[in-house]
Amino acid sequence: MTAGFQEEFSTIDLVLASGAETAGVDGFALSLIKSERQVRKLFTYLVYQSSAFSPKDVRQLRETLAACTSVYFEGIVKGLNALSPVSVKQLVGPEYPRLWPRFKEFAQHRNKIFHGQITAKGLSRAQLLKNVSDIHVWCDSLGAGAERELGYDGFGRNSFRKSSVTNLENLPSVRLESISQYAHFIRTLMSRNK
Repeated sequence: MTAGFQEEFSTIDLVLASGAETAGVDGFALSLIKSERQVRKLFTYLVYQSSAFSPKDVRQLRETLAACTSVYFEGIVKGLNALSPVSVKQLVGPEYPRLWPRFKEFAQHRNKIFHGQITAKGLSRAQLLKNVSDIHVWCDSLGAGAERELGYDGFGRNSFRKSSVTNLENLPSVRLESISQYAHFIRTLMSRNK
């Protein structure tokens, strides 16, 4: 368990320990948001490893990704897999086959909950807490694998930093040498509206 994971999920631990009636829903929603943010930060971290990008590019890199409103969790994972020398599956490890399909369920549940609708499965508090537990396992495993292989767990506040891991500057199959290449990469690989 990385220190970043412990710090990031301390808020959720407080929510769950509160005993509040909505602790299951609240913990689930916060956990899912944090898992999506972790993957996005790992993606932007790898993008920033290109020697073409420096601190002067951070604002434009952020704005470029933000402008692509049809990029969701699955797309970010695709982008991360394309840039990383180690796949998300490898980073998460043995729990990946069980957990990856759950994220589709999680997204459906979250969308219903955020829109004030009832989920078709009528999720119980126990099921929501199980979802939280599975998201914790995913984030902890991903963070530990990423820290080991990439030099960053996806939880540090600034993902736009250069790595001390030497294999990251020469990323495997994709070379991003400009903001326009970055935008094209997002649109063609990561967007739902390809």
